Amino acid sequence: MSRASKITLTLTSIASVCTVVGIHYMQKFEQEAMHAGVIRDMEQQRIKRERQLDFDLQRQLEAEYKREQTVHSTIETDDQRANTKA
Repeated sequence: MSRASKITLTLTSIASVCTVVGIHYMQKFEQEAMHAGVIRDMEQQRIKRERQLDFDLQRQLEAEYKREQTVHSTIETDDQRANTKA
């Protein structure tokens, strides 16, 4: 085998090994990134469920308070202002 063919074989072998190793690490990195995305989505869903439960609880409390208490509007209409001034 000539010297040029040995150098070519060595360089192509090194390039092939580097390509395989690089692709392996890229796949590993992408897999970890996708897994982190799943974990993040699960956490967002958990937070959304908690907020919805809090909202439902507040709605129930509001309905209960409205049943037990009389609520008057704090905004005066023009007619009410005219009556209080006269």
